[in-house]
Amino acid sequence: MTLHRSLADGGWARLTVCEQLGNVGSEVGRAIRARAAGNDARFVAAFGRAMELFDLSLTDPRWKYPRLREIARAREITCDFLVGDNEFGATAESLDRYFLAFAVAARAGW
Repeated sequence: MTLHRSLADGGWARLTVCEQLGNVGSEVGRAIRARAAGNDARFVAAFGRAMELFDLSLTDPRWKYPRLREIARAREITCDFLVGDNEFGATAESLDRYFLAFAVAARAGW
């Protein structure tokens, strides 16, 4: 099931990597806040949207190594933090800082 139909139909490929990861970060932030509030339904929805956006970025043909490796690692760390054992030691703050940098860069036109 596609949650972001217009993005999956080509809209995502028109965004820069900073715009893409900034948008992923918005969904990750929503998932973190929903989990902290104990709202399982909102958490599952936001987590699903974040994973879909990560996957759209990973299948974007413009991104090659090392960009793909960074996106895949960000997805891995996000999953580990939100639904895994947090083996990487991520925090809500560290994820927020990481994704916020992309949102700021996208706003600056990068």
